[in-house]
Amino acid sequence: MKEFQKRVCYQIYPASFKDSNNDGWGDINGIISKLDYLKELGIGMIWLSPIYPSPMDDMGYDISDYKNINPLFGTMDDFENLVKEAKKKDILIVLDLVINHTSTEHRWFKEAQKQEPGNKYNDYYIFRKSTKKGKNPNNWQSCFSGDAWEPVKGLEDTYYMHLFCVSQADLNYHNEDVILEVEDILKFWLDKGVYGFRCDVINNIYKSSLKNDNPLLLYGRGAKYYANQEGMFQILARIRKEVLDNYDTFL
Repeated sequence: MKEFQKRVCYQIYPASFKDSNNDGWGDINGIISKLDYLKELGIGMIWLSPIYPSPMDDMGYDISDYKNINPLFGTMDDFENLVKEAKKKDILIVLDLVINHTSTEHRWFKEAQKQEPGNKYNDYYIFRKSTKKGKNPNNWQSCFSGDAWEPVKGLEDTYYMHLFCVSQADLNYHNEDVILEVEDILKFWLDKGVYGFRCDVINNIYKSSLKNDNPLLLYGRGAKYYANQEGMFQILARIRKEVLDNYDTFL
């Protein structure tokens, strides 16, 4: 049995858990101040909802920088102190990691939407031309209702995919560079002492086709081409072999 299977895991939504400086937002130092209380409850592992920089259009699930801390919650020093203090109490830290999409405020997307020749970020996201002027590239729906496509400002008849908010652009997992970026992000946090990750909507990362789906579907149109695809399992197996197997961790 793995270590994480033996422990009670407690999810913390940092924004509302404990405000240590009376600014109206819960924060990392607030979590640190409650570690003794959590230990008394029998908690052996804390799962943190997203704490990365974000415009907060989707309360942190729209990440604009994977290797930093949202100033609303504190600093990287605060986070490193949380990992250290939790370890003293034999409490593991698990991060919520969203890698199906990034915020449109992420540096990658800002570069990608220019679609300039020779720019490596051009292919980090799913951009497509319209099949007919003014028409979306396909008939897929966003999981948050409405179309799954948004026009790229300044580029005629070019759209980007967003299975969730308009400000959450889906990454392109047919691009080797995207997978390498994700592996690097995992290593970054594991090297800081994070024990594991809960990956939001991980089952949607691989789009096996961009064909039109059944137009009569009222919800989830397109899901048969992006939910639980074989390519997703292959990517996760690769990440397990190339990154996770080198650490005591889980995903």
